[in-house]
Amino acid sequence: MAPTAAEIDWRPRDQLPAEQQAMLPAYCDGGYLQPDFSDRQSPLFESGSGGNTQMPIEASGLNARYEVDTQLILEGDVRLSQGTFSAQGSRALYDQATGQMSLSGPIVSRGQGFLLTGDSAEYDANTGEMEVNTATFLIHAAEMRGQAGYLSRPSENIVNIEDGRLTTCSPDSNAWAIVAADIELDRAEGFGTATHVRLEVQDIPVFYWPYATFPIDDRRKTGFLYPSFGTSDTGSGLFISTPYYLNLAPNYDATITPQYIHGRGLFNEVEGRHLSDYGESVLQLGYINDDQAFSDEFPGEDGERWGLDFASRANFGYNWTGYADYSVVSDDEYLSDLNRSLDINEVTHLQRRGGIRYDSRHQYFEAYLSGYQTLSDTITDSQKPYSQLPEILYGADYEWGVVETLVESQYTYFHRDNTDLTGLERANGHRLRLAPELALDFRAIWGYSRPSVTMDFTQYQLEDYTVREDDTFSRSIPIYEWDNGLYFDRRDSMFGIPYNQTLEPRLYYVYSEFEDQSYIPDFDTALKDFSFDQLFSPQRFSGGDRISDNNRLTAAVTTRFNDLNTGIERARLSIGQVYYYDDREVSLNGQGADDRSDSPLAGEASFRPLDTMDIRVSGLWDPRDMKTEEGRSQLVFHSEDYRYLATLGHTYDRDDFEQMDIGAVFPVSDHISLIGRWLYDSQADRTAGSLAGIEYTDCCWSLQLVSQNYLTDDRKLENRILFQVQLKGLGGSGGSGDRISDAIYGYDEREQRRFGRTNVRY
Repeated sequence: MAPTAAEIDWRPRDQLPAEQQAMLPAYCDGGYLQPDFSDRQSPLFESGSGGNTQMPIEASGLNARYEVDTQLILEGDVRLSQGTFSAQGSRALYDQATGQMSLSGPIVSRGQGFLLTGDSAEYDANTGEMEVNTATFLIHAAEMRGQAGYLSRPSENIVNIEDGRLTTCSPDSNAWAIVAADIELDRAEGFGTATHVRLEVQDIPVFYWPYATFPIDDRRKTGFLYPSFGTSDTGSGLFISTPYYLNLAPNYDATITPQYIHGRGLFNEVEGRHLSDYGESVLQLGYINDDQAFSDEFPGEDGERWGLDFASRANFGYNWTGYADYSVVSDDEYLSDLNRSLDINEVTHLQRRGGIRYDSRHQYFEAYLSGYQTLSDTITDSQKPYSQLPEILYGADYEWGVVETLVESQYTYFHRDNTDLTGLERANGHRLRLAPELALDFRAIWGYSRPSVTMDFTQYQLEDYTVREDDTFSRSIPIYEWDNGLYFDRRDSMFGIPYNQTLEPRLYYVYSEFEDQSYIPDFDTALKDFSFDQLFSPQRFSGGDRISDNNRLTAAVTTRFNDLNTGIERARLSIGQVYYYDDREVSLNGQGADDRSDSPLAGEASFRPLDTMDIRVSGLWDPRDMKTEEGRSQLVFHSEDYRYLATLGHTYDRDDFEQMDIGAVFPVSDHISLIGRWLYDSQADRTAGSLAGIEYTDCCWSLQLVSQNYLTDDRKLENRILFQVQLKGLGGSGGSGDRISDAIYGYDEREQRRFGRTNVRY
């Protein structure tokens, strides 16, 4: 029996070139190897019938019989070509009068990226039409093989297949296949159509479509995408969805996803995308007319629920860009109950923001409007954030030798509903802030010294302000800084590897006088968390309503180890401490003031002993109490092919919480991997989240099944079962992949290496 097209070019792993073996995943036993046919195109799709039919026919064989002006008969190792068409077989008959060529098999016809075999073929040299009986074919780029009872090419862009079968599995595997009575491939439109289509798994039919369309190149095509389904016990229950993709125009499209959710009813989501000369916009909507479970949980509610998310990015040229983000939902429970595709997380505030920005080498300008929707009933009116209507920013920096001048400026109008508020919390109003800076920047190869002075000026004009008689006032505070550093380095070797070690001591001094600011409202200010980076900042507060009083010196040192062979920083260790010469008196809501003369030791370290391993540690240690105040450590490891993934983490806050997390993807064989993550809250002595599952991966398909526990907004531990089936070349269904990638670092990279993601439409 003659070999199929796939069998001709299939090679076991050990017979592939070394570079191809290196790219082949461990769960694949081999791959396709094609000769170089860079001067030819596919025998199915020619460059044009006119181009081929004007070319002479070239033919050869071991035996030939020629009848003048009638026919040519070739036998034994017959080879034919006309332009880009080429074929070989055992016998050929060419009718000179009609231009018909009959080729007896087994025949083989090859082109760049395509191989075709058959029992017999008919080729019309005048029109380029071709017909093949009992055909098999192989598309190398897609690693897709197929067979057909009958294959014809009536025109240069159309191929018809009867009794066709397609799969991306290896020649000896029938894990899955798409089988159809009739298939038409249209290169001009970039898609194929098929009738009476069924999906077979191990030669057993498991799904049927009366009609299907699918892409044969990168162009998009209107049609249904893979259905998905799953379950959880968060009130959503069992759900099934059938997305429908609309390719409306080259620059805009839409996806409609109707889905039935047990206990809730019919829920619809719509996503529209638009691409213009300036940028891209995405609109996402979700709507359910009568959510039965919601009505039962909240008597009096009508069950009509909806969500919207809009995002847009634009580039206007000449360094100008624009953006818009707007999210809104009908109720506080929408995100946890219904949201599946809206690109917004389960948060307490949904931000709406839109503006323009200019960026150049020495200047930037930004103007925007910003507001929020608060989703939690536990947040009081005084805790709700202010809207910025608008906020305008401008900054510039220039250098003249060692002289630097910088300016940062900000104008904002702050507003929120203050009907039920009193005192400072009731105030709305305008704030103008200017912070010009003058500095001398001395730099050399051995170090630097940078003294500077900044005048921080703020002007307020307030509304509904009752703390003082005057609702218009200003604040001016000069800030003096002096930042100094030295560089030392040496070369050595460790384990036979040359490296460069640096030693970088640093002294930073800052002074700013105390000024009473307790009469100023808190529009956008919060106390910053103390960390290593905070050692070199003059501000204890974010925002602009509090300016820190300072008289302190920071001493710190950093050392780095750089691999001279690769240039990779293998290790970095930093430690520092602040020494205070005055008490800190400026506070915000009772926080930020302190009379301690020194800070905890702040440190951070990172190690990369291997190119596939990262270890990061940061924390605060109090030398007085000899105790750790805060700590965060994380180890991340992955093999070069990302088959092995592991993360270890520990987070500690002395006054708040302690959590540990472990995540891993661990292969127990070439095909089976275990997936897991566990998050443990030591303070509450409980599991804060977990994920456990199994994954089976073959060279042409994979299956994931995972169980996930997670905390809801009301601190209850809920469970859901998720799955995902992935068919190479046809995409997948289910939603476990997104959940796993959220939990385990490196999982997205692993998925991209395992499969390309192309959706089939039916």
